[in-house]
Amino acid sequence: MTHELNRRTFMTSSAALLASGLLARAYAADGSPLLAAPRNKKPARVRGAFFYPPKQVVLEGKCEDSWSKHAWFTWPGNQFEPEAQQAKFEQQLAEMTRDLTLALEVDATPIYTDAGIQAFIADITANKPGALLLFNFWNSFSAKICPILDAYDGPIILYHPLGANHQLPPERFRTEKGMQYIHSIEHWDALERGLRAVHAKTRMAQSRLLRVSGQLEKEADDHIDFFDMPVHGVPAGYFNDLYDATEITPEMKRLAASVRRRAKRISDLEEKAFLDAVRAHAAVLEIMKKYDADAITIECLFLKHRKPCLSFSLNNGALVPCGCENDLNASLTLMLGANLFGRGGFQHNPEFDTEENLYFASHCTCTTKLHGPDEKDAPYNLRPFFHQLPKTLALDVNWPVGERITLGKYHRDENSLDAWCGDIVGAPACPPAGGCATRVLARMDNIDDICSIYPGPHPVVWCGDFARHMKTFAQLYQLEIRTNC
Repeated sequence: MTHELNRRTFMTSSAALLASGLLARAYAADGSPLLAAPRNKKPARVRGAFFYPPKQVVLEGKCEDSWSKHAWFTWPGNQFEPEAQQAKFEQQLAEMTRDLTLALEVDATPIYTDAGIQAFIADITANKPGALLLFNFWNSFSAKICPILDAYDGPIILYHPLGANHQLPPERFRTEKGMQYIHSIEHWDALERGLRAVHAKTRMAQSRLLRVSGQLEKEADDHIDFFDMPVHGVPAGYFNDLYDATEITPEMKRLAASVRRRAKRISDLEEKAFLDAVRAHAAVLEIMKKYDADAITIECLFLKHRKPCLSFSLNNGALVPCGCENDLNASLTLMLGANLFGRGGFQHNPEFDTEENLYFASHCTCTTKLHGPDEKDAPYNLRPFFHQLPKTLALDVNWPVGERITLGKYHRDENSLDAWCGDIVGAPACPPAGGCATRVLARMDNIDDICSIYPGPHPVVWCGDFARHMKTFAQLYQLEIRTNC
């Protein structure tokens, strides 16, 4: 990646790329953004094993536990059929991981001896995986697994079927740091949450975030230690110059027409606002391509007619995270949501209805793809950005009343995560509600004082019930978490 770039070279090369028609390939027929094929991400190696003795080993009194002299099948008992259960779990794992950046290496033969445990430990020590995936199908084998926990300091998913334990679950399993302990009946959702957490962390570590800042006079590098992610900063002038060099093309006009055509209502916007918005979108796509970025945040408030509100809406809906106002934590949160549960988030400013104890989110870059990039657009109106002239285009998206909502924010300096869940109760009009172009109102679960969940400026909300995904991520990667889920 280029770290020092001459301004004249930057402008000339970008203009040439635009003129060559490269940007014509940045739009699908429906106007949604299509970046070049994403950089290949190396899958995380997830090392796994099942723990239980074969039936004949138990019947011959050779199982390494205290019940062996009785040829006794401890819980889950002699009718649990662990081999058949393993086959079912393997099939579910194949389905769950088909689209995830994971490489599962799960032993086909169950481990049931101390020698087998030591061989497993030797393997993960010599070639440390990105995570462990352990399935304990035998009550008396819980103690056998503890040496593995002692030997490995990464994230561990431990699945322990209900009835494969006797009395209280092992205290260490329930409280071990960096471990997701699932003790339930075929709880595929919980298992998938754990795998998605590993997937998300893997992709974040192989991503690059671009910051466009009016505070920078030259390019600068940063690094997010928790995600092991590089961050590259460039002066806002780079974006402004690129925007100014961008000429309106027929493809961009078609995008503007598509955005206009699908709106329920358009208020107080001239044609120039639409053309300015698609020029900004072209500039965002191009500067991301220039710096090989997976995500971007721009100090956008004072860009005048260059504000990228429409671009950020389109990109976030396509899972290309774009954060407002050069806010690093907000942008990392958008990236986390896109990778963890595949939804575009809505970075916003929080407000609180203290009479009705409701959470209020409002801002100008909400995606219409509230249910994911392949789903239908939410209804939307088009209106001007609320805070300053000129009247640039922003989307007023109608959130679906009655659906679940997730509020989250990653805090870099605190190594912590907010993850709150609730129900959407409205998308109030302006007026009478103030704020910004999109507004959503929610009642959060089991919160006596709505102001107590204040996550700081620029948190993110997603349409859908994903707070438990974030909680699992925090468990596996040892983040402090505030949550009501």
